[in-house]
Amino acid sequence: MQKEPDLKMPSRASCLSRVGVLLAAVLVTTSITMSGEWGEEGVTYGQIGKDVTLTCAGGSSSSSVTWRWNGAPILPEGSAVHQGQLFLAQAQRNAEGLYSCHDAGGTLLGSTTLHLGRLPEMPSISCQASDYENFSCFWASSVETFLPTKYITSYRKRQLLGNGNQSSPSGDVRPCVQDPSRPFSCTVSKSEFWSTYRMNVTEVNPLGASFRLLDVTLHAIIKPDPPEGLRVDPVPFAPQQLLVSWAYPSSWPKKPSFQLQFQIQYRPIVYSSWSVVETGNLSKVITDVVAGLVHVVQVSARDFLDAGSWSEWSPEAWGMPASGQVATVGNELESPAEDPSLAPNESVATGRSDPTEKVAVLVLLGVFAFFVLAVILVFAFLMWTRMKKQSKEATKNHDLLAAAIHMKALPKAQIL
Repeated sequence: MQKEPDLKMPSRASCLSRVGVLLAAVLVTTSITMSGEWGEEGVTYGQIGKDVTLTCAGGSSSSSVTWRWNGAPILPEGSAVHQGQLFLAQAQRNAEGLYSCHDAGGTLLGSTTLHLGRLPEMPSISCQASDYENFSCFWASSVETFLPTKYITSYRKRQLLGNGNQSSPSGDVRPCVQDPSRPFSCTVSKSEFWSTYRMNVTEVNPLGASFRLLDVTLHAIIKPDPPEGLRVDPVPFAPQQLLVSWAYPSSWPKKPSFQLQFQIQYRPIVYSSWSVVETGNLSKVITDVVAGLVHVVQVSARDFLDAGSWSEWSPEAWGMPASGQVATVGNELESPAEDPSLAPNESVATGRSDPTEKVAVLVLLGVFAFFVLAVILVFAFLMWTRMKKQSKEATKNHDLLAAAIHMKALPKAQIL
């Protein structure tokens, strides 16, 4: 998580220090001559829109001193010479150039090059981690100053207070290391996954300085690099399957406690919609590809516990099921034996069926189930009726048999 730090009331010493910095800034807003600190000798820096005063280094306060601008006696509009000094009122960038002062005989007494620019403002900062041991921060200037600029980058580890909701600085201030080959960025090494760090990026130019603070939680900014070595291979005797395999990004340390999960997107090359599946393994068999069509596949990675965000997609790899060819990025794909259709059925190409087809199938299944249930009920009713009829006939026969036996047992006189 990245957030701006809470503003707190500064201490008295801090206030006095900032007042001193502000006073110094006020003193340099008109003009300041730098002698080597910014790599240039005899250069004067001034603020755009402010009055600039140039002093003749080898002259006196006499009015015999004359000034030239880029070798010509014509000076910028609004300029004036007083007691050997040149005043430029509300100087704009078109007043930049080489200024030289001369005595009455035209002898050169001194010269300076004037550069005009703006005070720096708070830079914008963002941070990102490609693994769980290091993270980098990137920044950009909020305003174009037109002046040489340096950046001072540092950080301090923070710790949670007793209530668990706030944090306070902990430990010493350490430099965030800048790499000259990667401008506007710095790296914090051997960081802790669950720790919070307060970053400080200070922008400095000859007129002043400005800084921005940013609190960074490593597990919230982690974004792995894309997986590497992506391959797409056909599965023998399976015309609707492709085997996709890849490797961990080389920047991600392989430790059991920090695993990655993966997301695969794929589509027939002649169609624009992607299908997406996820897995925790380093390979996946896709079972719904379109036979005879070349497919394009990409894969991305994310921390297994859903920390941070998904990586960028890997470079594309191409493959065709069954007897198709495989091509990785940078290689030309061989032509298939048969040209694929330029207008494939959408539901087949994406592996997804039309919703109306699903409804129709469900209706047919319901009708079929109703008829099956009706047949079963009719059959059961007929069986029940037959069994009931047989039961009645058996009871009637039993009564007749009992009556016959009874009459046989009676004397003949009673029968007559």
